[in-house]
Amino acid sequence: MTSAANPATGGRTGGDLAGRRVTVAGIGVSGVSAARALARLGAHVTVVDGSDGEPQRARAAELAADGAAARLGADATSTLPEGTELVVTSPGWRPDSPLFAAAEAAGAEVIGDVELAWRLRGPGAAPWLAVTGTNGKTSTVRMLAAMLDAAGLRTEAVGNIGTPLVDVVLADEAPGATPHDVLAVELSSYQLHYAPGVRAHSAAVLNLAPDHLDWHGSMAAYAAAKGRIFEGNEVACVYNVADPATEALVREADVVEGCRAVGFTLGAPAPGQLGVVEGLLVDRAFVADPRREARELAEVADLVPPAPHMVANALAAAALARAFGVAPAAVRDGLRAFRPEPHRIAHVADVGGVGFVDDSKATNPHATLASLTAYPSVVWIAGGLAKGADFDELLAASADRLRGVVLLGADRALIADALARHAPEVPVVELTRTDTGAMADAVREASGLARPGDTVLLAPACASWDMFANYGERGDLFAAAVRELAADRDDGPRAGRG
Repeated sequence: MTSAANPATGGRTGGDLAGRRVTVAGIGVSGVSAARALARLGAHVTVVDGSDGEPQRARAAELAADGAAARLGADATSTLPEGTELVVTSPGWRPDSPLFAAAEAAGAEVIGDVELAWRLRGPGAAPWLAVTGTNGKTSTVRMLAAMLDAAGLRTEAVGNIGTPLVDVVLADEAPGATPHDVLAVELSSYQLHYAPGVRAHSAAVLNLAPDHLDWHGSMAAYAAAKGRIFEGNEVACVYNVADPATEALVREADVVEGCRAVGFTLGAPAPGQLGVVEGLLVDRAFVADPRREARELAEVADLVPPAPHMVANALAAAALARAFGVAPAAVRDGLRAFRPEPHRIAHVADVGGVGFVDDSKATNPHATLASLTAYPSVVWIAGGLAKGADFDELLAASADRLRGVVLLGADRALIADALARHAPEVPVVELTRTDTGAMADAVREASGLARPGDTVLLAPACASWDMFANYGERGDLFAAAVRELAADRDDGPRAGRG
């Protein structure tokens, strides 16, 4: 970790944008937000998107009212609109997109909507406490926002979740506005790739595991994108003691003089770390004498659920909150107020002595391993789009917990092959059905494999887009199937007694 002068001032560039020709890549939520803001700041805006369906046309019509043009369809993204000086991209656009090659040839800068938001910040704007990682970002950011709120600070969870950052920044800059004191910002690897100028007050990398390699091209490129979150940090770079790759990113970062490396661990913390001692979350970093002093922050029992990966997320959030000066009592109160988002290790029901848990948000092997290790005996429902992931490490670490496995989705054979190598004795049911009704079949098959005391766990280790609109729909269908199973089990005995 090297120290440098802080280039963190955003420097409002609204005036610089007036009259410039800007192309916005993508007409989704972040693209519409960026296009509308740019048009209102006086830029000549053209939005391009490869889709030309009814939703895209409706958004284009709305943007036209703000003075932004739109080009839709397959040909719209192959060439750069004439005269483009700046491209603002939505997060999911790949770096090798033809549009960006054309921008490079034309000498036009390519940035993301997060970078745009950063550049639109005025003097005295709310500092950012930023979080990234392969898994746990959303839970950690929402925990952090809850802690900041408990401390009486005006805050919001933003970035990769919630309100687009551009909208939040411009709302804070509006005449008569009551601006935020601090923002809890979730940043994905996609967003960080296109955000070279962002400089956080403090930031955390929760973990690093192979994910989105089809987009980034390599694990090294993926890690480098994540590591950008530490650049220019002012107070603390928070890393996971159990994941040396996150500490390596801290060591490589160029930060403000005096910025500290702060670790979090599920074990007893060393000086300069946060950790767990006898069921308590304790701080040995933000105390007067870290070598001799530890401050109690909360109890593990304050967390719902108190699964190990949720405890790790809580410690990371606490480290960022403490870096911003939040008192221990507010950390505790924030954790007590926090409830996970849907589809994150959510208990759906108990049916016949078997627990059914929805962790549809576990879209990669790393997230799924955290779920599997939370339960001693599991019937696992998995499969979908692998996104270039490998499942051997996951199965090697969790095979002894598997009672049975039900596989569905486009890349289920990859998981089946890994099971054959690492858990050949575990019964596996493969479903070939490819419509959304497959989830009800999966729940019934899993129920048949389970025994009282087991957990049927939907933690697919894959993306959902091959069969479902998103991981939310996948989880909703799982929960609906579980409720139907419970109703069937209740109906049977009643009918027999009649």
